[in-house]
Amino acid sequence: MKKIAINREYAVRHAGVAALFAGLSLYFLYDAIFVYPYLPEDGTHHTTVEFQYSSAALLALFAAVVAFRVFRSWKSTLEWDDAQMCGTLTRGAPFRFDEIERLDVSKWEKKQILVVHAKDGRRVTLDAWHHAGAKELAEKIIAEFDRSRLV
Repeated sequence: MKKIAINREYAVRHAGVAALFAGLSLYFLYDAIFVYPYLPEDGTHHTTVEFQYSSAALLALFAAVVAFRVFRSWKSTLEWDDAQMCGTLTRGAPFRFDEIERLDVSKWEKKQILVVHAKDGRRVTLDAWHHAGAKELAEKIIAEFDRSRLV
């Protein structure tokens, strides 16, 4: 069986972005707690402290969202052989290639995203940017699929 794993380049870039957002959040929090309270008061002092706290919270939220997306991609699994694929991307149930009803190839050329629809209503999205090995599987499916049912 072949496996699809998280794309290292995607993970490193996005983990770096999450770390940057977290660092900026800590910087704004530091300013709000340790810098602005000790500056001489003026008309904008209160607004500036609120801005520092708001910015820290917003950047912490961005960091959490990006980190969660990387974690979710890292936890996604998919194994495949000549007959089927199975893993978290197929909701744990085997997804046989002969069960494919249609393919959405509209985003394949530009973004390398293939959406595979099963006869039972399940859908698997293969994204080569998030998962290494997805390109090989997607090209296999496209090559073997009946061209009349492509979307």
